[in-house]
Amino acid sequence: MSRRRLAAVPNGTRLLLVCLFAIFAGAGVTGAQTRFSYSTGQALEPAYEGWMPNEDGSFTLVFGYMNTNWLQEFDIPVGPDNQFAPGNPDVGQPTHFYPRRNPFLFSVQVPKDFGNKEITWTLTANGHTRTTYASLKSDYLIDKQVISTEVGGDNGSLADALRTNMPPDLKVEGSTTRSVKVGEPLTLSVIAGDPDNLPPRRDGKPQPGLRTAPVVASEGRPARAPVPQNQNSAAVVYRPPVAVVASSGPGLRFAWSVYRGKASAVAFKPDQMKTWMDTRAYANSGWSPPYIVPDPPADGRWTADVVFSEPGTYVLRGVASDSSLFTYENITVTVTK
Repeated sequence: MSRRRLAAVPNGTRLLLVCLFAIFAGAGVTGAQTRFSYSTGQALEPAYEGWMPNEDGSFTLVFGYMNTNWLQEFDIPVGPDNQFAPGNPDVGQPTHFYPRRNPFLFSVQVPKDFGNKEITWTLTANGHTRTTYASLKSDYLIDKQVISTEVGGDNGSLADALRTNMPPDLKVEGSTTRSVKVGEPLTLSVIAGDPDNLPPRRDGKPQPGLRTAPVVASEGRPARAPVPQNQNSAAVVYRPPVAVVASSGPGLRFAWSVYRGKASAVAFKPDQMKTWMDTRAYANSGWSPPYIVPDPPADGRWTADVVFSEPGTYVLRGVASDSSLFTYENITVTVTK
């Protein structure tokens, strides 16, 4: 509107127009910025995380998922609603899906002549079908530091030393195939360690399993100075994070989860730290403020009991993490009445 035309509008009408413009403009901004969270009813999104080259010339394609619900979990057997293509629909993907983001969860190895081909992972949940496409496009090339950045490792650090970070060591004690009856406890034990103490705990405490000399300042990573003893406790007043991405406190941790099978029929004792990205405060997750990582056992041996309330075949996954990288081991349990 020109200045001359605006001058011809009575003052009261002009004020009304200005107010209406401000209301509609504000509504547009609010609508563009509003983000909703849902407990149930939303889609389950498969995620292609990226690929890494292997020494033998083959490639590793890495996958995870995003359950856009905060509470609803899914059990989707391999089949039309949970399948890879082309070829074998079962490549070892999960059939139980926890809430929210579950990154870098499993991988598929493809040959050196994979070239411009692609494979797909399709999931259907709550009536929504979603497909992710995996290829060797250069934009999807990942390394250890990319993985650490994507999962908020070491509280979101971009330290160069994380490029050579070694993933945790993890070994299941005993057979990886077990049998048990409904209601009977099954004891699970693993040995886990952090071979290079990277990233170090923020309280400066030692971690089990060290196999290499700690990184020093001359190598690009100054040792983290210990903080006062009470700074790693739940008594510290929580201050909301300023980062816009999830952050994970540094330090070795281990937890069991249900990879295949009905998780509601599985009970661990003690309760296990969540392996999915629960970013709510004090939610027993590595991504949960104030990012308190429990002290690891001095000998690196984690022990837990698991009880099943329903018969069936379950795959339990043990996850060792230093906050930046993950190591997985699975146990298959046949449960009878």
